[in-house]
Amino acid sequence: MQYLLLVYTDETLLEALPEGEYDRRMRHCLENADELKEAGTLLGFQQLEAASTAKSVRRRGGKVAVVDGPFAETKEMLAGFNLIEADSLEDAIRLAEQLPWAETGCIEVRPVRDVDAVRRRVGAPARAVAG
Repeated sequence: MQYLLLVYTDETLLEALPEGEYDRRMRHCLENADELKEAGTLLGFQQLEAASTAKSVRRRGGKVAVVDGPFAETKEMLAGFNLIEADSLEDAIRLAEQLPWAETGCIEVRPVRDVDAVRRRVGAPARAVAG
């Protein structure tokens, strides 16, 4: 089953790290990601730019509002994600525990919904496969 590990960080905790510690952690993460990709466990990952670069879009009553920043006021901001393949939620949690960003934020572990099953349930046509 696929799980999404959403990486949230607290900027104040990141800024409090000793000189060079962020780079050391990032190097470790990238090396670990390479190993997990080779093993078939890590399907993909991306980092996000700072929350200050975000725009939030809402449409209510036919009117669109675009505002600066993330959708909620919180100390921890979404910083990136890892899409993994794991045998169970417990296995996915074990992988999340290994990320150093769990010390400067939070790793949210969420199962990925089977969109093909949703398509079948709602009667939507099967997606076209590029060839």
